[in-house]
Amino acid sequence: MVLSETSVPVIDLRDFDFEFEDEHDKSSSSSSSSEKVVYQKLREACEEWGCFRIINHGIPISLMSDMKTLIRSLLDLPPEIKARNADVITGSGYVAPSPANPLYEALGLYDYASPEALRRFSDQLGLSPYQRGIVEKYGRAVNELSLDIGKRMAKSLGLNVLKLKGWPWPCQFRINKYNFSDDTLLGSSGVQIHTDNSFLTILQEDEDVKGLEIITKNGQFLPVDPSPGTLLLNLGDIATHRVVCKEAMIRVSIASFMLGPKDEVVEAPQELIDNENPSLYIPFHYQHYRNLRLSTKSRAGEALQLLLRNNT
Repeated sequence: MVLSETSVPVIDLRDFDFEFEDEHDKSSSSSSSSEKVVYQKLREACEEWGCFRIINHGIPISLMSDMKTLIRSLLDLPPEIKARNADVITGSGYVAPSPANPLYEALGLYDYASPEALRRFSDQLGLSPYQRGIVEKYGRAVNELSLDIGKRMAKSLGLNVLKLKGWPWPCQFRINKYNFSDDTLLGSSGVQIHTDNSFLTILQEDEDVKGLEIITKNGQFLPVDPSPGTLLLNLGDIATHRVVCKEAMIRVSIASFMLGPKDEVVEAPQELIDNENPSLYIPFHYQHYRNLRLSTKSRAGEALQLLLRNNT
């Protein structure tokens, strides 16, 4: 299957109406032809692009709209209130405009699934019970979606999903604001070229303001224009992207990052390793990888290269 190079692939989750099977899983020869086709499309989107658009994802449009309204109000809070959103881990709290990214700021919550993290975030920014309920519902929906897609990705590789270890992984939440205005030159950077340090990212884009671009395999920048009611998924160090100013309008987005496992070692599954396909990376803990990115100031996948076996 050849994927178009003019737009990111679209994955319709309604096509994945298959239950996860026990023991050998139905990713084997017993799978139906339609099941094989949709899982092959998912695998190719991951391998060739590292990102894809999700439709029929199951998150209510009304909830997405409520969340967008809420985050705009939070991002418009006075700086001294936003500064209360302190880091739980580096990069998970308030990010103020900086010399590197002068037009960008963000607020964050370390783990959607943690009641304590949600309480802390709500108290820091003065959320009402109604607003907290929106964040809680949205977080629960995105967390469930992330887990389901992660399992579908594993199944596309022929892995027995029911034997995967370490789930669920933390799901970090970040709301982004790009302060584009009449004084901003078109083409100015909203955030520098980078990859995400998560396993996968689910992004609810600003439906009104363009600006997201990904780098294709041939090194070209490809605009990823918003599509109302859909979500965009990025895969860690595969999807290199940036945000640039396309018009004089403030741009916001909601990013949900499924991080790596807290305690389990990250390594290639034994089922995927043989003499022709050896393990490329040394086993590592996710927090070590995150710290490596910070200490080496890696932004676009360079840290992952340091974990290659031929570098040890």
